[in-house]
Amino acid sequence: MDVVYFPDQRSPGWRQPIVALGNFDGLHRGHMKIVERVCRQARERQSSAVVMTFDPHPPRVVRPDKAPPLLMTLPQRLAALEQAGIDGVAVVRFTEELSRWEPAAFVSTVLVNWVRASEIWVGSNFLFGRNRSGTFSLLRQLGTRHGFRVEKIDPVRYKEFVVSSTRIRRLVSEGRVDEAGALLGRLYSIEGRVVRGAARGREIGYATANLATRNELLPPDGVYATTLTHNGTIHASVSNIGVRPTFGDDAGRVVEAHVLDATLDLYGADVRLAFVQRMRPERAFESRDALVAQIGADCDQARRLFDRISL
Repeated sequence: MDVVYFPDQRSPGWRQPIVALGNFDGLHRGHMKIVERVCRQARERQSSAVVMTFDPHPPRVVRPDKAPPLLMTLPQRLAALEQAGIDGVAVVRFTEELSRWEPAAFVSTVLVNWVRASEIWVGSNFLFGRNRSGTFSLLRQLGTRHGFRVEKIDPVRYKEFVVSSTRIRRLVSEGRVDEAGALLGRLYSIEGRVVRGAARGREIGYATANLATRNELLPPDGVYATTLTHNGTIHASVSNIGVRPTFGDDAGRVVEAHVLDATLDLYGADVRLAFVQRMRPERAFESRDALVAQIGADCDQARRLFDRISL
């Protein structure tokens, strides 16, 4: 998959690109419907299936005090798009100057002269240009003027909910990771490198992998049934997010995962941690023995959960 950046690189030269345009944070069920439609159209016409997205996230530039934590890092987004079958991604470097462009200027400069789109697909609530003044109707009018088609995908619903990145962020921030996963169409996950910690888990018989992550949005402090993926293999695990109050550490908030029924040397490894279900809040215990007993109970509870589901 080719990745090009505007305005750093020259026109990518894709073949009559059919473009999915949006932020695509989380790449949830609604996003995937657009991506799948673009891929199908491109295959039928022997064109390039392209996603155009923005970095940084536009709210970081236009209203940084209200910008939400993101569900994905840019590398995660790019990897997921490649896995979805996209031929190329055009990343628009979003700046304060670009935020002041009128919609017509963005269309002519980026969509027409740079990426040379033949067709554009957006979500039903997509807005663009200065003060978000560009609507779907305006984009379609500009498409008629410049010779490209514009289509949109209606909102995707899961049960009674409209699927959106905003709703998923709220669910994750509330610890409702199983519900967030249902709207995403996969488990909510973070990625990072395993770093050395205080080795207290190993001392009490439950070695943990301490994760240093660049993901912005973590579930609230607590204990979770999780999966840990390393070198393409998925392992059942139990993870704790928090400050380890029983030990009175000053290390700040940590993410640590205990792999169930396996011994792995993960120091320095890059892993993915996916959240299946929240089991309980983090709390302080009166003794180390009480903590060890609770961790054992947590692991047994997680094993029963994993017995019912497929990894």
